[in-house]
Amino acid sequence: SGGMEYASDEGRSWREEMETWLAATLGWEVFNPNRNSDELLARLTPDVPFRSLKSLDPERYLAIVREIVEVDSREVAEGSDCVICLWDEGAARGAGTKGELTIARHYGKPVYLVTRIPFEEIPGWVLGCTSEIFGSFEELREALEGKEKGRRKKEEGNN
Repeated sequence: SGGMEYASDEGRSWREEMETWLAATLGWEVFNPNRNSDELLARLTPDVPFRSLKSLDPERYLAIVREIVEVDSREVAEGSDCVICLWDEGAARGAGTKGELTIARHYGKPVYLVTRIPFEEIPGWVLGCTSEIFGSFEELREALEGKEKGRRKKEEGNN
C-alpha cells in the first residue's frame, strides 16, 4: 500500500523491489497493485491515458476507479495476510492508502508501515491502523525475516 496517483512513478520502484525480495527471500506471493492496475487499464483504456479520463470523461473514469477500488479492497480483506505500506507525501495526499489500511485493521491484518515522516506528522488514523512502524525498508526486511524464521521454527516444532 502507498501512494500511486500522487507518487513518483506511481510507487512502482519500491513495490517491485519489495515484491522481488519477498518472493525470493521469504517465498511469499505478492499482490502488486501497480501490476494489477496496469492489466486492468490495458483492458479498459487501450485508447486513452487513464488519468486524462478524469477531465475528459468523468463517468468512464468513475466506473474504472470503482472497479479498481473493488478489486483492491477485496484483495486486502480476503486475499492478503498482511499489508506493507510506504507512508510518504504521495500516500498522504491520496486516499486509497488510508482506505486500505483501514480495511486491513478491520480484518485483523498486520500493517507494516515504512516512513521517514516524523511520527507527529502522520495522521492518528493511519497510526491507529499500523501494527509496526519502520524507518526504512531494510529495517522492515530484517523484521520480516525474523518473523518468518520464527514461524517456520514453530511449524517444524508442531510436526
